[in-house]
Amino acid sequence: MFTVTLLAAPSRADLPASLVDDLRSAWNGGHVIWLAQGIAAEFPLAAEPADFWQVWERLQAEGFDLAIQPTRGRRKAVLLADMDSTMIQQECIDELADFAGVGQRVATITAQAMNGELNFHEALLARVNLLAGLPETAIGAVLDSRITLAPGGRELVATMRAQGAYTALVSGGFTVFTGPVSQALGFQEHRANTLLAEDGVLTGHVALPILGREAKVQALREITAERGLSPVDVLAVGDGANDLDMLKLAGMGVALHAKPVVAAQVDLRINHGDLTALLYLQGYAAEEFAA
Repeated sequence: MFTVTLLAAPSRADLPASLVDDLRSAWNGGHVIWLAQGIAAEFPLAAEPADFWQVWERLQAEGFDLAIQPTRGRRKAVLLADMDSTMIQQECIDELADFAGVGQRVATITAQAMNGELNFHEALLARVNLLAGLPETAIGAVLDSRITLAPGGRELVATMRAQGAYTALVSGGFTVFTGPVSQALGFQEHRANTLLAEDGVLTGHVALPILGREAKVQALREITAERGLSPVDVLAVGDGANDLDMLKLAGMGVALHAKPVVAAQVDLRINHGDLTALLYLQGYAAEEFAA
C-alpha cells in the first residue's frame, strides 16, 4: 500500500480540493484525508501509477508538491538534518566571507561544491583559507544579523521529539554555527567542522578530519546503531551534493529546495513547501504539531 501526498506552500495555502479529488479519482485512490486545509492532503493507493512523474511535473508548474511512498513505517524515529540552506536560509560560510570582503569568491566555490562540481573537502579548505585574518567576533555578528531559521523548522523538530524521535543537525559547516542553531531549533545533537583560531583571529584552517559527505553517512549509521535502529528508521533532509549519500541511505530522504543535481537523484522532493512538509509526509496533521 502506498500513500500519495499533495502539498502547497503554507504561505499560499491554496491546494484545491478539486485537484486532490481529481487525482484520487484518476488513480483510483482511497479516501482523502486533509492534514491541513489548503496545505496538505493525502490518500492511499494500491500501486504506484505509471504516470506519476508526468503528473509531478505538471503540478510543479502549478506550484504544488507531490509525493508517493510506502505507507508502512512512514513515521520515523530519527531526524537527521543538514543546516545551510535547509534548517537555516543561508550558507554560513558565504555570509562570513561577505563580512570579510571575499563574498563573491567564496559564494562561487560554495555553489560549485553544492552542485557536485568540486570535491567538498578541497572546496571547504579553499573557502576557509580566504577567511584567514577575520576576527572571531565576526561569527557572532553574522549569527545575529544575517542568519535566519527556515520556516517550519521549530515545528518539525519539536513534533518529532514529542513523538520520541531523536534529532541531530549534521552539517559540513562549522560548530560555531551549528551550536547556536541546534539550540534555537531544539536539536539534541549537532556535528560539524571546527574553525581554527589564534588570539581571536581565524587562521584560515579547519580541524581535521573534515566532516563532509562520508561523515554524514557515518553519523546516520552511528546514531541509529546506538539506538538499536536501522537507516530505514531515519528521515534525512538536505539540499546539496554532500547530502546525497545520506539522503539515499535514509528510509525517508527528502531533497528540500535542492540543487538540480541532488533533486534528480532523490524521489521525495519538496520545492514549494517548507519544513512542515516533512511532517505531512509522515502523516502528521497540523493539529498534531508541537509548539
